[in-house]
Amino acid sequence: MGKVIAIANQKGGVGKTTTAINLAAGLAVLENKTLLIDADPQSNATSGVGFDPRSIDNSIYECIIDNIDPLSIIQNTSTPFLDLLPSHIDLVGAEIEMIQMPNREKVMKHVIEKVKSNYDFIIIDCSPSLGLITVNALTAADSVIIPVQCEYFALEGLGKLLNTIKIVQARLNPALDIEGILLTMYDNRLNLSKQVVDEVKTHFQQMVFHTIINRNTKLGEAPSFGQTIMVHDINSTGAINYLNLAREILQNNAEPVSAAAEEEISQ
Repeated sequence: MGKVIAIANQKGGVGKTTTAINLAAGLAVLENKTLLIDADPQSNATSGVGFDPRSIDNSIYECIIDNIDPLSIIQNTSTPFLDLLPSHIDLVGAEIEMIQMPNREKVMKHVIEKVKSNYDFIIIDCSPSLGLITVNALTAADSVIIPVQCEYFALEGLGKLLNTIKIVQARLNPALDIEGILLTMYDNRLNLSKQVVDEVKTHFQQMVFHTIINRNTKLGEAPSFGQTIMVHDINSTGAINYLNLAREILQNNAEPVSAAAEEEISQ
């Protein structure tokens, strides 16, 4: 299948990287060959699956700027079916270096095309900006997931992101779909969380995933161990939420869920 899904929101702190890491892990646990691409100079997705960005010799930066073959730098993670194309702080300078490149908005697309056939899903963790790297990710993607936190100002900036997606659709990637809006950091003890859910569903209706990601201590702990939530605690609320999100995406894309994987998870 090789579906490419970008996780994007220019607002920080919305659970974007948490979603990229753990959705990729959830798809992998359900036995889908999955590649996680860290397209954020902060490299949190890289460290979140157990790699020290400081020890990375080659990264997505070298693929974009030096045309290094991504197949030569993809890392196997501790989770079966899950690989990583890592990032590095050098990526922060890539946008300046790309300015003179021909078709600079499509550089990442050409990188991904070299590996796309090897995977069922490719998940791109975008940086919290609407810069050239994020535009590259949206141009390369088949669809985009937009995490929205269940907090005050939840819809702030969402209109700007949707406008950027429309521009990308019109000029660079007419096939780009919105996979869905994902509500994150939900706390059922707070009326505010419930109000945000109602407001987002009223505004965006069918675009909103049924799965909601709850606030969960284990989700916050896992990156400090360099682990996905599936490795850290597969029985936690966070793991259950992201497995349900993975199942929902498979269902929406008419992809079968591995019965053997489901049986193993339930044991």
